[in-house]
Amino acid sequence: MISLPETLTDDPIKLKQLLIVLNKQLSVKDGQILHLQEENTLLRQRLFGRKSEQTTDPQSPQIGLFNEAESLAAETPALDDEETVKAEPAKKRGKRKPLPAELPRVDVIHELPEHELTCDCGCRKQTIGEEISEQLDIIPMQIRVIRHLRKVYACKACEAAPVTADKPAQLIEKSMASPSVLAMLLTTKYVDGLPLHRFEKVLSRHGVTIPRQTLARWVMQCGDHLQPLINLMRDQLLDSPVIHCDETRLQVLKEPGRDPTSQSWMWVQTGGPPDHPVVLFDYTTSRSQAVPEHLLEGYRGYLMTDDYAGYNAVALQPGIERLGCWAHARRKFIDAQKAQPKGKTGRADMALSLINKLYGVERDCKDLDAANRLEARQLKSQAVLDQLKAWLDKTHAQVTPQSALGKAVSYLANNWSKLIRYTEGGHLPIDNNPAERAIRPFVIGRKNWLFSDTPKGAQASALIYSLIETAKANGQEPYAWLRHVLVHLPLAKSAEDYEALLPWNCKEVRTY
Repeated sequence: MISLPETLTDDPIKLKQLLIVLNKQLSVKDGQILHLQEENTLLRQRLFGRKSEQTTDPQSPQIGLFNEAESLAAETPALDDEETVKAEPAKKRGKRKPLPAELPRVDVIHELPEHELTCDCGCRKQTIGEEISEQLDIIPMQIRVIRHLRKVYACKACEAAPVTADKPAQLIEKSMASPSVLAMLLTTKYVDGLPLHRFEKVLSRHGVTIPRQTLARWVMQCGDHLQPLINLMRDQLLDSPVIHCDETRLQVLKEPGRDPTSQSWMWVQTGGPPDHPVVLFDYTTSRSQAVPEHLLEGYRGYLMTDDYAGYNAVALQPGIERLGCWAHARRKFIDAQKAQPKGKTGRADMALSLINKLYGVERDCKDLDAANRLEARQLKSQAVLDQLKAWLDKTHAQVTPQSALGKAVSYLANNWSKLIRYTEGGHLPIDNNPAERAIRPFVIGRKNWLFSDTPKGAQASALIYSLIETAKANGQEPYAWLRHVLVHLPLAKSAEDYEALLPWNCKEVRTY
């Protein structure tokens, strides 16, 4: 409510002061209304609108989960169900990609019936060629029992004790789980996001009853044995010139001394050489600045993060240079653009246009080496940054801090020195998208299994997500690589043996 004095004075000076006070109160009230209107618009957009940033990334449409098949079928031109491969194939438009050459082939030969092999002229028809068509065939999960028959030997001429033949060392001794079962268990949970109780039902459909408690115990035992690989991967990560960091929430039900509804955290760090990328997950009960200080202890190089203050302390350590994320800055202006009246162009569009130019330079030079990319950034990106800085200095004082545009402008101004640092080197990233892509499988999986039961289970999940995402980043098929590792891990005795199992050192690992 706007307060008025009980009696008005005729004094012009006091009347002028009163008008100033009233105008301030009205402007505050108008600003609050505008702020609430923007919040309502953004809330409706987040609830009912598209989740993808189509304004700046038109190649990432959001497809509904329930009408996915219909949506994709409507957008895809009709193709032949079979792909025909001839001796001298002619490329035709609309043909799908050939099936991978490394997949095993089973030939099914089709011949003419005997009564059609006689020509009308009376001669017998001869084979002069063949037409080949290929179909993809999938064999459902096959379950079998491997019996280890250990022969027992004894000498009949004396009373020496019998000797039993050895069997290969097992990852989990005295367990019915073979390496292939453990690899499938880890793949379905951490790659496909299938909770243990659903995998339990999958096994039961095949007549095998294994309680989910047993499955959970196998997961944690695998994590214990796989820890040496994580140690080697962390050494590789801390040697990186650039590390990306991000974090997301995790609920753990049985944390000692904490309420089951308390929030814990899963941290991700990505880095490593381009040909040996590393992705590491870590579970903690805290989001404090002590966590990144511990995870990045001893690191020297560039650190790419969002603007979360928890990274401030580690960024102040000698030898660490912090980079800002342009994707986060862009999202703020996308929100401001959505809050604008429909059909109108505003200041947010100007900022987005300039930010898109920065990303355009990155797309043009993504295949260049670091030296040429740096030259392109200094030649093209710097001019755009100068233009954006001039716009920022002019706009910053003209917008309401509480508005969507004001928040975007403030974010840009507060993080400007970190945002422009990527132009210092051609090897530096423009945003933190690698970390966000790395943490996305965990976020998607979390929608299925919702929470971890115990801290030990959360730690095992962090460890296995690290291995699987690193394997994927290095081009390994997760199940095949895990099976290979779980077969050879019991035989590893030295650091060299463990290093040979790292994803970038495993060659020609196959599932068949």
